[in-house]
Amino acid sequence: MKTIIVGVGGITNGGKSTLSQSLRQQIPNSCIIAQDSYFKEESVVPEDSRGFKQYDTLDALHMDAMMSDVESWRRDPEWFLRQRGLEPTRDPLFVLIVEGFLIFNHRPLNALIDKRYFMEVPYDVCKRRRSSRVYSPPDPPGYFDGHVWPMYLKNRREMEDVEPRIVFLDGQKSKEELLAAVCKDVFQEMERLKGKQLFS
Repeated sequence: MKTIIVGVGGITNGGKSTLSQSLRQQIPNSCIIAQDSYFKEESVVPEDSRGFKQYDTLDALHMDAMMSDVESWRRDPEWFLRQRGLEPTRDPLFVLIVEGFLIFNHRPLNALIDKRYFMEVPYDVCKRRRSSRVYSPPDPPGYFDGHVWPMYLKNRREMEDVEPRIVFLDGQKSKEELLAAVCKDVFQEMERLKGKQLFS
């Protein structure tokens, strides 16, 4: 049995979830673990001096629980798929898609990822998309400029210091174009692993 972990990171509203869902539909024996599912309760997320909740940090996430789920998939991907209502194929290769805005900043998780993609969009596009989304709790006035964008820039610098092997993707391109590019890359890696398995 062979496994691949694909990381889809990126800016808020950059298209991470859309790309991840599309990949899952295209790749046999694949499933998604999304970082957004591991946010801590609002009451325990600290605030800064302006009253802005500090959601854009690793401390706002149950990363221990996320890592536990990733390790569970690594131990038995077939069982993991069935637990999520997905039926494995006979293909001996399994793919986990890890999606989230800080997946490459968390060193233990980043160390497990085989292929890394990062969705980016310019400031104005990001702000416009963010303003059209409904969050719970909702963004307070000034939150994007006062917290979200500055933290994105900070987290991105730290990410690039930690991990140079990232493919940056333009989140303004069509969903079809982005999916085709990433699928081509991932399928090549899958074929490489299958070939390696045949001759090992």
